Amino acid sequence: MYKYITDYRTEIGYTIAIILVITILQFILKKAAHRVGKRSEINITRTKLMFKYINILVSIIAFFLFSFAWGMDLRDLSLIFSSTFAVIGVALFAIWSILSNITSGIIMFFSFPYRIGDKIKIHDKDMPIEAVIEDIRAFHLHLRDDHGELTTYPNNLILQKAVTLIKKDYYLDEGKDSL
Repeated sequence: MYKYITDYRTEIGYTIAIILVITILQFILKKAAHRVGKRSEINITRTKLMFKYINILVSIIAFFLFSFAWGMDLRDLSLIFSSTFAVIGVALFAIWSILSNITSGIIMFFSFPYRIGDKIKIHDKDMPIEAVIEDIRAFHLHLRDDHGELTTYPNNLILQKAVTLIKKDYYLDEGKDSL
């Protein structure tokens, strides 16, 4: 065991430093997302979704740094990443709308002016929608109209259409239980 530690002390030192840096980075990013969520009064479920995205980002960075610290050649590392990104690129091209909705969900987390419980009108020439925002998910919004029908509306479309706020906190104003 002592021989292993002495032979790989540089790599072990880098590993410890990487773990510390990654832990601090993850803490800072989660704290920032939590602060934005709290300041903007964003539902805790949406904030937890941002935490998942942060975990994925930090894991990718950690993998790259650990590979480099333990002596993987930059050429080998670039081959792995280029192959992985080629496969991911083909897969994402095949399912581009999912990526678009996730990206829109992230944008909506930071800058969407409407909240759960607001009654909105989406100005779509083919199918105008007037409904209450029941939930905001990673891929779509849940909208409930006055007839009780649930409509799921893709996040990427909500950012492309004009939206009017009809009534803020509709459920609270109508005396219904909040969501």
